[in-house]
Amino acid sequence: MNKVLLNCEDLSFGYEGRTVLDNLNFSVEEGDKLCVVGENGSGKTTLLKGLLSLISPLGGKLIKNQKLAPGDIGYLPQENPQQKDFPATVSEVVLSGRQNRRGLAPFYTKTDKAAAAESLSMLELSEFKSCCFRELSGGQRRRVLLARSLCAAGKILLLDEPASGLDPIIQTGLYNVLEKINVELGITIIMVSHDIEGVLRFSSAAGSAGKVLHLAGKQLFFGGAESYRDSEPGKNFLGVHRYCEP
Repeated sequence: MNKVLLNCEDLSFGYEGRTVLDNLNFSVEEGDKLCVVGENGSGKTTLLKGLLSLISPLGGKLIKNQKLAPGDIGYLPQENPQQKDFPATVSEVVLSGRQNRRGLAPFYTKTDKAAAAESLSMLELSEFKSCCFRELSGGQRRRVLLARSLCAAGKILLLDEPASGLDPIIQTGLYNVLEKINVELGITIIMVSHDIEGVLRFSSAAGSAGKVLHLAGKQLFFGGAESYRDSEPGKNFLGVHRYCEP
């Protein structure tokens, strides 16, 4: 039986006393793939901030496994235009993911450097390690930042729109890498995305069965990807997004 890493009980989040997200009751287990979907303003990014303890609950409980340390969670935020001009090599960017594990140590250790090299290899970026980050393509930069997050993660990866702005071929490659991370490394993945069809394919891919959490200021659905397709929230959401496709 898989270990429960995160458990939400009647959980709510918000800002300055104003509730943005309410009625959360779900759990995340070791090795899960959880895809968080919903319209803009539905609370998806707020949820990630709450899980990262960047904001405190307004109500309910967020119970974390006692063996889950802060350094066990890697986070890939939405792409920031300022990231494109980051003046560092690919290797330096990825290695910086180990900062939360260094404590008071002034230098990166051999273990840190080995973890960075492993992340670069996993995302097939080793040949770019000496390249300047700002000279890479958009897809390559996204993979480098994912490698940085992986370098930071011990057990969980939180991803906020990782495939946003990428063309379909590069998106597919990114999902394949995430599947590899989940299956081969056993890393739990929690991913926010507007790419509903992409995340459902990812959730249903070989390996651990994926789950879907649908938000709309509250929890509308939590369960398996195939069950989501047959649910009322799933049918409605998929119908609207198919209709909107060019």
